[in-house]
Amino acid sequence: MKLNLYQYSLIAGLLTLIGCAESQQPEHYGNEQNMAIATFAGGCFWCTEADFEKVPGVHKVISGYTGGDIEHPSYEQVALGNTGHVEAVQVYFDPQAVSYKQLLDAFWRQINPTDNGGQFVDRGNQYRSVIFYHNEKQRKLAEKSRQTLQQSGRYEKPVVTEIVPFKIFYPAEEYHQDYYKKNPVRYKYYRFRSGRDQYLEKIWGDDLKLSFKSDTPYKKPPEEQLRQQLTPLQYRVTQKNGTEAPFKNTYWDEKRPGIYVDVVSGEPLFSSKDKFKSGTGWPSFTRPLKPEHIVKKTDYLLLYPRTEIRSKYANSHLGHLFEDGPQPTGLRYCINSASLRFIPAEELIANGYDEFIKEFEAELAK
Repeated sequence: MKLNLYQYSLIAGLLTLIGCAESQQPEHYGNEQNMAIATFAGGCFWCTEADFEKVPGVHKVISGYTGGDIEHPSYEQVALGNTGHVEAVQVYFDPQAVSYKQLLDAFWRQINPTDNGGQFVDRGNQYRSVIFYHNEKQRKLAEKSRQTLQQSGRYEKPVVTEIVPFKIFYPAEEYHQDYYKKNPVRYKYYRFRSGRDQYLEKIWGDDLKLSFKSDTPYKKPPEEQLRQQLTPLQYRVTQKNGTEAPFKNTYWDEKRPGIYVDVVSGEPLFSSKDKFKSGTGWPSFTRPLKPEHIVKKTDYLLLYPRTEIRSKYANSHLGHLFEDGPQPTGLRYCINSASLRFIPAEELIANGYDEFIKEFEAELAK
């Protein structure tokens, strides 16, 4: 039985660093306000958690219980199969980096969707496969994906994985979270003995591994290339959360029309049309040019909470956000020049930023 393989363990971590005015250690997808949630049951949640955490664009995966009749069930209660719950995982993912459809494709490659009595060595309703949809869009995508799988001819038996509305999720006990990391030997032994991987390789063959390609042209280069590409100041600010000197940086008094992009990845961040003279000595903006390229985090480095600003794809430290700016937003995005590269309006097309040329038609006509 799987229960005999569990072992208690504790993990914790908190990292803090400094930046523009100071900052904390980032996570690539640190702002959970930008995260979407998907919920899947695929038998042993040790395995489904481990597999989903390998998917690019997934921020974190939590093991737990859902679909049952009692509140806050324990593992022992769920394992008896009398609560109606299934072992499941909640997947927090960045929809701009990985789609729900791609998560469904990854899910089918983790389970036996023709088995309604459990999954592999784990038997009982508490181990059956289920997709819990959070909205109508997820429901339609899940049903279409299941139908496509059924019609693929990959299975001799009908696909019986359920698709039901999500209600409430209860995180499992701490010793179940990241079990594959805490107890790698026991996990690998259990997984091999379960027959899961042997079955999946037989069914999927060369199609077992998915290729998750991002459509974004904005990438963070490898570390060696990054050090060659950036000046020491740019590296310290963007990668080590540093702060450059006020009034002695490149763009604090820049007045030409154009846009400001991430010096690491080139992702567009701010426009000269939203730039204002704040008197702080750093480039200041009332709003971002592309809000989806901005990630907000909270740091307490000065003992009171402040909002750090980072770029989405390069995860560069940019600066901080304050609520003392002019109208119409009342916001001040205080940004390090060392985090930015300025593209003058007349050079937008040559640099591949034609989508913003209309914004500067009046200036270019002069």
